[in-house]
Amino acid sequence: MRTEEAKDIIASCMGDAFNESRYLKFVVNLFKDYTPADRTVEEKFIKESFRHIVCRYKIVGKYEDKKRNRLDILIVFLKDKKTLDRARTAQRNFVAHILKRDNLEAALVAFVPSPPYDTDWRLSLVKLEHSLEIVDDRLKTEEKITPARRWSFLVGRNEGSHTAQSRFVDLLVSDTKPNLSKLELAFDIETVTREFFQKYSALYFQLKEQLDILLEKDELIKNDFAQKEISTVDFAKKTLGQIVFLYFLQKKGWFGVAPEKEWGQGPRKFIRELFNRREKYGTNFFNDILEPLFYEALAQDRGKDSIYPRLNNCRMPFLNGGLFEPMNGYHWETTDIVIPDELFSNDKKTKEGDVGDGILDIFDRYNFTVNENEPLEKEVAVDPEMLGKVFENLLDIKDRKSKGSFYTPREIVHYMCRESLINHLDSETHNVVPRSDWEFFIRKGHRIIENDRMALKRQEERISKYGKEYQDKSYSFVLPETIRQNAVQIDKLLQDIKIADPAVGSGAFPLGMINEIVLARKILDIYLKNNRSSYELKKHAITHSIYGVDIDPGAV
Repeated sequence: MRTEEAKDIIASCMGDAFNESRYLKFVVNLFKDYTPADRTVEEKFIKESFRHIVCRYKIVGKYEDKKRNRLDILIVFLKDKKTLDRARTAQRNFVAHILKRDNLEAALVAFVPSPPYDTDWRLSLVKLEHSLEIVDDRLKTEEKITPARRWSFLVGRNEGSHTAQSRFVDLLVSDTKPNLSKLELAFDIETVTREFFQKYSALYFQLKEQLDILLEKDELIKNDFAQKEISTVDFAKKTLGQIVFLYFLQKKGWFGVAPEKEWGQGPRKFIRELFNRREKYGTNFFNDILEPLFYEALAQDRGKDSIYPRLNNCRMPFLNGGLFEPMNGYHWETTDIVIPDELFSNDKKTKEGDVGDGILDIFDRYNFTVNENEPLEKEVAVDPEMLGKVFENLLDIKDRKSKGSFYTPREIVHYMCRESLINHLDSETHNVVPRSDWEFFIRKGHRIIENDRMALKRQEERISKYGKEYQDKSYSFVLPETIRQNAVQIDKLLQDIKIADPAVGSGAFPLGMINEIVLARKILDIYLKNNRSSYELKKHAITHSIYGVDIDPGAV
């Protein structure tokens, strides 16, 4: 198969709403040789603890690689669009249940919301992670809570397929059947992260050089920058940071919302659309459009309706953070920073064969996600953590020979946050709960949410109907009894916890602690019979628990 043909198959499959025939064409060309199947499992045959998210699933085929790894090829139909984004752990656990039941290593899965919300969907690789532990002096696999890892591409009508094309095209072109390890490489997020940062750094240098040229030509701007102690280094860093931040928020549909529409209903490609009609608002994209967007539209509170007249009376959110405040009192209204539009978008051909090497051209090719990656759940896209990585790696860059700071990998952050939380809870409870139970709760508690929620429901139903002596044994609790019995006190400890980071940097550790606190409290909600939203718990942690300082004002 030729490269262009492979790209067309991937783009056809992943660049639009889910289509089963196009998905099957991708599967056939990816695996070359697999055993087709056509078996649909309806909701009534799905394990009860997963029926709130899955309405049915279809087994498309079976595959075995040369190393005897056996895979399922699945389509999982989710109940609604919200499930696609918000029930990621439950989706992963559902496929893990199938893998363990059928003694399989992994599955390639299309997670599809029920129509008409199937315009966006996820292509995922789910793989079991067998953990060996000492139990009763014997080494064995702890099957009941064996975790699964999931790597996903968010694809569909509102998403670009460029990243997916770059990761899968070689597998389709090759005549060789792929091993599971090759599939894992196709879903490797770190490869995408490194590639994006390299391109981001190159864009930074291009922008800085354009600013240097501008200052050489314009004595007025040069003096203004000097008086306000603004360097082209810092100005370029902040400008790129502002633009990439816009890419995250436009994914939420917050920009350019029509006056009668709700937040979230704005165009998902707002910045590109703004660039395409730039002549309507001025002669230079940066000076006449981006700067008013940064320092007027987003930095000023326009009341409840949030109408911004300059852009056709659309609604724009008020973002009251330092990112959209002019640097050091810089007078953007009276200073003309004219950066060539070609720096933002052009028709130049890149070495990879893509058209356009401007800032918007590069950013448009990547999927941006507002979901925060977890150790067991990774989206192959530019995620919010990338802002932290970019910030730390560009901290010390002054020229092309400078070396950036090193950022702490997410796995290390995750480990340190969990260990800190275990130590804190252990010391605060004075041996009321064994340390081993704390370790299980914080490290593995999220794996048993569906099981214990169903166990509680079944037991309450049986006790209500027959009395305490007739408890339902089909679902037994997995979380240690000491945690369940002390759920109220533990939740109070997590509610009142105070955490300080004395060198906050990119904010990776405070964000990591917020996620751990929220996850732990969501686990406790099962036994407390609460239904608190992640938003509610995050907001409380941010406003009551997290503190940070840094020598660099940009970090704060």
